[in-house]
Amino acid sequence: MRVGDLLQIEGLDLTHLWGGENLLGRTISGVTATDLEDPARYVQPGEIVLSGLVWWNEADGPARTERFLSALAQVGATALLAGEETHSSVPVGIVDACRAHGIALLAVPAHTSFRAITEAVYRRQWGDLSRRPADHFALPENIRSDLGRLVHQDTDADTLLSRALAPFGAPPCYVLTSTGRTISRTASAPPLPAVRAVESLRGLTGETLRVQAESTPYDAWYLHAPQAGGAPPRALHEIAEVIGQYRHHHDRKHAARRRAGQELIALVALGDAGAGALADALASCGPLAEGPWRVVVTTTGGRHADSGATEALHEALEHLPATVFAAGTTMDAEAVAVVRVRSEDTLRLDEPWSLLNGCRPRTPLYAGVSGPAAEPTGLHAALTQARYALAAARHGSPTTGQVTLIDELASLESLLAGIPADVRSAFSGTALGPLARSETASHRTLLRTLEVFLAHNCSWARTAQALHVHINTVHYRIERVQALTGRDLSRLDHKLDLHAALLCR
Repeated sequence: MRVGDLLQIEGLDLTHLWGGENLLGRTISGVTATDLEDPARYVQPGEIVLSGLVWWNEADGPARTERFLSALAQVGATALLAGEETHSSVPVGIVDACRAHGIALLAVPAHTSFRAITEAVYRRQWGDLSRRPADHFALPENIRSDLGRLVHQDTDADTLLSRALAPFGAPPCYVLTSTGRTISRTASAPPLPAVRAVESLRGLTGETLRVQAESTPYDAWYLHAPQAGGAPPRALHEIAEVIGQYRHHHDRKHAARRRAGQELIALVALGDAGAGALADALASCGPLAEGPWRVVVTTTGGRHADSGATEALHEALEHLPATVFAAGTTMDAEAVAVVRVRSEDTLRLDEPWSLLNGCRPRTPLYAGVSGPAAEPTGLHAALTQARYALAAARHGSPTTGQVTLIDELASLESLLAGIPADVRSAFSGTALGPLARSETASHRTLLRTLEVFLAHNCSWARTAQALHVHINTVHYRIERVQALTGRDLSRLDHKLDLHAALLCR
């Protein structure tokens, strides 16, 4: 299908604002609807972009327009279809920017929905496929037509995959995520545990094709045939394209759920949202209305979550059977989920988390999990707990990534790990005094003696034995420690202060 064909579709009533025959003759590979000011991450080459122009305003319209159109040009978008409803018409500056960047521009009237345009494009694409010469495809013409119809009818993925492989005897085949979660499988394909599925995806046997769709390393889909030769390679490529169309529809169908989750997370992060507003937000997420809940916070090795952290969190929770959750991001770019649990449920994410970390080995992924919150008003406190557990996870496993539950913070060391590093450093420096600020050999010896002395419950004899020194030497060194720090190691509170200061170094 070409851009100019859209102008001929009855009922869409699109208006051609700019673009010569060369641009109107460009082929459409797909459709993306977005109102992000920088949509580059979500647009694939050859796609038309539907935008309601919510991002545009009179004050800084030129700058926003340039940012938006530059992104479309950079990724190779085919055309911009701009909605007229928000501003009554398409601003002149957008027309000029499309001309400057060589992007065709069509206006969408208020009475035409973006969904109608999307469906028209994909109906036409499948119709074009069915009319091409038969030898261009490995899938029979009737199967291609049937698959197109099933995609638009929201048929389940198992049925879609089985129908696609029926002409070849329905050999074993799977659609798997990067972490080995099974999206669909044929009847002849046995259940595949996630760990084994990941091994299969990375193995050398069979055929594996990545499904082309908007995704991150954590939630990409793959078509995997464990037995080579079960279907012609060209047919598998066509089936992978069908699965890509299925995912596009699947993601669009769940867009409302994502928006509801984002609204809930925004309220939880505020901290001052009323019980009524929180209850309404939970109810809008369907089965999440009834608690108790736990909160999960995720981030990668950087200071804040990157663009894949939310998808990673979604993928991890999807591994847990019958788990109900809503996820989104905070203003500080944290990926957060509210998860419905049983009171005794500790929300074990260890296995899916190890699989997620395998997707990007050099980018460790961390998570903190709160205790249960029985009431909606307790969700903000649960978020605070989860953030604390997240800080402990980052401190305890700085290079490999891990999940820490607030329930696991059962020692002074684990408790202190959740305190920000600059706060720990300030406390340690204050409590240890000159010992923390000096690099002299004598001060290092005193610190070592203090560590061993506290580790041996302040036993003079056992400390001397462990350090291989005379007991009088231990007495002398501890007296020096007390003089330099101003602490009395015969007092329990002072012992705890110095022990905590050592742990915070």
